[in-house]
Amino acid sequence: MKEILGDAKTIRQLLSGNKYSIDYYQREYKWETKQIQELLQDITGKFLYDFDITHERQAVENYGHYFLGSIIISQKEAKKFIIDGQQRLTTLSLLLIFLHNLQKERPHQVKIDDLIFSEKFSQKSFNLDVEERNSCMEALFNQIPFDDIDKPESVKNIIARYQDIKENFPEDLTGNALPYFIDWLIENVNIVEITAYSDEDAYIIFETMNDRGLSLTPTDMLKGFFVANINDEAKREQINQLWKQRVNALMELGKEEEVDAIKTWLRSQYAQTIRERKKGAVPGDFERIGTEFHRWVRDYRDKIGLNNSAEFVRFIERDFAFYTRQYLQLRKASISLKAGLEEVFYNAQYNFTLQYPLLLAPLNPDDDPQVVNRKIRLVASFLDILLARRLWNFQNITYDTMQYAMFVVMRDIQGKNPTELAVILLQKLVAQAEVFASNDRLRLYQQNSNAIKQFLARITDHVERQSGLDSHYKEYRSRGKNRYDIEHIWANKFERHSDEFSSKEDFLEYRNRIGGLLLLPRSFNASYGDLPYTEKLPHYYGQNILAQSLNPQCYDHNPEFLAYKKRSNLPFQPHEEFKKADLEARQKLYQKIAEEIWNPERLIRLIES
Repeated sequence: MKEILGDAKTIRQLLSGNKYSIDYYQREYKWETKQIQELLQDITGKFLYDFDITHERQAVENYGHYFLGSIIISQKEAKKFIIDGQQRLTTLSLLLIFLHNLQKERPHQVKIDDLIFSEKFSQKSFNLDVEERNSCMEALFNQIPFDDIDKPESVKNIIARYQDIKENFPEDLTGNALPYFIDWLIENVNIVEITAYSDEDAYIIFETMNDRGLSLTPTDMLKGFFVANINDEAKREQINQLWKQRVNALMELGKEEEVDAIKTWLRSQYAQTIRERKKGAVPGDFERIGTEFHRWVRDYRDKIGLNNSAEFVRFIERDFAFYTRQYLQLRKASISLKAGLEEVFYNAQYNFTLQYPLLLAPLNPDDDPQVVNRKIRLVASFLDILLARRLWNFQNITYDTMQYAMFVVMRDIQGKNPTELAVILLQKLVAQAEVFASNDRLRLYQQNSNAIKQFLARITDHVERQSGLDSHYKEYRSRGKNRYDIEHIWANKFERHSDEFSSKEDFLEYRNRIGGLLLLPRSFNASYGDLPYTEKLPHYYGQNILAQSLNPQCYDHNPEFLAYKKRSNLPFQPHEEFKKADLEARQKLYQKIAEEIWNPERLIRLIES
């Protein structure tokens, strides 16, 4: 083995003036929403522990440091190739791009451009230089739209994770605290760069550091703690086999799912405290379980009833087995629609990972399957309504924004029976300030396109099913060449509407309102999108029933739709032309449909059924 160098570096030292590449045979960038949320929670929490707005900027130098782990590099001539660590370096690059864009309009900016790219002979190249990713990174840096259809997996994930960073970055750090945070990130966050001078040596280091025999995971350590406290040897072996069986089932779903399952279980049943977002605040149960659950269990064994060998056996055979099974079922329901658990899937479309501890919170291992299912549906329906109302009112549902409120709900519903659960959740919905009638100007803008598409998919699907048609929700939310896109009823032609709007800005605000939108196949928009409304109207009749309802023909020979219109008393009406008043009428219609879909009475029906 040739020379090996290990060097602890700040983010500035790591990225300034250095280029990193990834060989073509390396795996894709695979981080998911949960890894972004956890990283942002960890680093912002560490920063906020020391931060005080009264500090001078130079005080940041004395704030605590954060260790982001190590990366392994194979140095080949002038180039550095990443053998291990591309997930963190890619995410770090995305975070820096986001921070660059966030401070763009500020008069005083922290210089971080040189940590993202370098320029030579007027040509920019990213410091994380991977050819297939450069176009999407450039689009993110310049804040221009990027179509990831037919792009490699890494590119799709880069676009999605950048959006996650935008949605989950704490609001309280976007104001006066921002330059302090950027200073801290680039000067006080450290990575150890381990450099070898051949691929062979680099891979030997990688394999050694990841050798299962040398590195116990928190899951391994938790199992060891349990097994060590069981006296009966036969029982100890049974517990060991049960643990392996459950962990293997979770790992089949994805990497680190067993870790997430254990965190979710323990938080849902035992977390009673959470860290306040202020200087000097210490981690509560919620955070400690998230970062060191094996230590938390050991420290709080009395609190969770682990006083003798029999209780350790019961804790695994009954509690661990039950909650990991439920978690696995919920995660599968979040990936594909399952009858009776549709709301779990709907909530997952917003990447709302906080739903899992809430869904487990009221469950008891002794509940029969019917009761378990009813409790899950109650909580999932509550979240479906809560999230829809917030998004309709331009309110955030990011992890950072919602964490404390969801922790309180979780704590309040722990172990409750279905009736108690329904009462608590209904009370919380009644107390919610945001309802659909609070905002009659819901519109599409860059940051809420996913929410608007979800609203349109749910509204369209609801009207179809109420009209006796099959559900097409899966098609409306699918990606790919045949995907559905948001279609503006008005083409982007201000001159056609200058009789009703004095400015283009006013016209565009109206044009983007949800009442002026449909969900239609991408090919439709490409073919008809720029046509005047009267020319598009006949073609709408060949689309989903929400689009058809614009056309007078929809009201002639359509008995089930007309029966639904009468039964619901919804203000459906044809529009032979589509003026400002027509769009306003359509806006009201969509609001009323939303109130029907996300009606809190759904919780009462679940109890009575």
